[in-house]
Amino acid sequence: MRYHKIEELLKNNQDWVAQKLALNPNYFNELSSGQKPPFLYIGCSDSRLPLTNFTCTEPGELFVHRNIANQVSLTDINFLAVLEYAISHLQVEHIIVCGHYDCGGIKAALESRTTGIIDNWVNPIRELYLQNQYEIDILPTRGERLNRLAEINVLAQVKNLYQTSIMRQALHNQNAPMVHGWVLDIHTGLIKDLNVATVQWQLYPGCLLEQSPLFSVAHFQPTDEVTGCCCEEAEHVIRNS
Repeated sequence: MRYHKIEELLKNNQDWVAQKLALNPNYFNELSSGQKPPFLYIGCSDSRLPLTNFTCTEPGELFVHRNIANQVSLTDINFLAVLEYAISHLQVEHIIVCGHYDCGGIKAALESRTTGIIDNWVNPIRELYLQNQYEIDILPTRGERLNRLAEINVLAQVKNLYQTSIMRQALHNQNAPMVHGWVLDIHTGLIKDLNVATVQWQLYPGCLLEQSPLFSVAHFQPTDEVTGCCCEEAEHVIRNS
């Protein structure tokens, strides 16, 4: 792969601006008028993963938070600020938690090859491996084991979203975005939707005490949707999911 020189970055920017203005002279006036993105994207910091390229989206469509191995950390003030702003102010309709195969953070956690702060950061992924060790170790190749842990990590981070007070409040107010768990296959460029079933994490704790109507539940299969069910019905759904 050829890497650009730093001087080329500014030249490329000027060329890109010229191309945009040639197509739409008002492009940057419209872009600077404000943002109302429908998506919050939580992804990995890996340099190979600009989701705008993989999804052909334009500036203004994705509100983005990225860190090593796409972690949803309940103690990360940076992430929590992004989440609160996305839900409360931007009113995003969807949250995408996107991991990827061939992830360095996943490798570091599974193979214990890190020290220092990075080791601390990926330790929750190492815990996920220990909790799912039999399922992962039974897979025949190293690549399959790493890929499965990457998928399990996405599932765990989706679950973590529902542990935040921000998301619970949004559920209580019935304005919670739909949450999606994806994995990007770096070898093919294709995105895999894990179709994460989130209903078991969506029961707002106060609901059982107040006996108030439950929020609308984000669909977890293309044809499955639960809306407006009461707490008792929600418990039945959870017990049988």
